[in-house]
Amino acid sequence: MELPNQFRENDPEDIRIYHFVEELVGSYKGFMSLKWEDEDVNLTELPFLLRIRFTDKSTQKDLVQLFQVSEGYTAKLLRRFEDAGLITRMEDPSNHRIKIVNLTKKGEKTADKAIKFVDYWENFVSKSLDDEEVKVLKKALFKVVKETENL
Repeated sequence: MELPNQFRENDPEDIRIYHFVEELVGSYKGFMSLKWEDEDVNLTELPFLLRIRFTDKSTQKDLVQLFQVSEGYTAKLLRRFEDAGLITRMEDPSNHRIKIVNLTKKGEKTADKAIKFVDYWENFVSKSLDDEEVKVLKKALFKVVKETENL
């Protein structure tokens, strides 16, 4: 993938964070589209599975809000995941209207397979950084992401 001219001509401080994110997301999606093959989860659905993997208590409502998709789409997707044996849904004991989503062993195995590709991509795109630079980058990104809670 060829980078836009701004990444050749501009000082990094002059480039918007948005453009960095856009390029990284594009790179990740391009890489994963070549590598990811799974009959139960396509590339568009994979972020849902990964979010469930890394969240202690995922709910259907949380997924709707995070991915900005309809409740109907999310319910249909989770039903597919359930039918494929990737997740279970259970009522929250404190509120029977809330459905808690958990990965099954098969779901964990599928998510962990994807995580290996994510790690490979991350290591590849950060190979020009030393360990300290990676730590600084992750700390800065952490602070930026934390601010998104305040929007």
